[in-house]
Amino acid sequence: MTTKAEFNAEEWSRVVEGPPLAGMIVITAQRGGTLRESISLGKAYAEARQQHGQSELLDGIVSEQPQVDPQRYPNPEELRQNGLAAIREAIELLEQKATPDEVDDYKRFVVNLAERAAHAHKEGGFLGIGGQEVSDAEQAALDEINAAVDSPGQEHASAG
Repeated sequence: MTTKAEFNAEEWSRVVEGPPLAGMIVITAQRGGTLRESISLGKAYAEARQQHGQSELLDGIVSEQPQVDPQRYPNPEELRQNGLAAIREAIELLEQKATPDEVDDYKRFVVNLAERAAHAHKEGGFLGIGGQEVSDAEQAALDEINAAVDSPGQEHASAG
């Protein structure tokens, strides 16, 4: 099993930053709902911490406080472009150092966080009635994140 000790500080920082970046890409894709979406990311981390022991790598990742430096990405477009690149880099690092199962677990965690953020706030509607579960902008962000991770279970995923 892969642990934090197998990464230098910069590599580990990149790996840990991937999941919250995915959530932030979705959160900033559409205006509104930021508080609910951010809370849903925190809940996803808390739930992952409760599954402690299933993956040492994920245990190490979720034991860190999820955070993204807001000064690093001055606008949503830079966050999207640089965030997707950072997620791909994290996966490349993991492919070099972790087992295929751990890489798949990481990819699923990244996509799960993004999906949780997208579903945390309905777009449109009135007083909670009607509206869209996931906005077009959020769906586009989810599609880009899925493509970036080449997530298991997606049409474009490679066998692995």
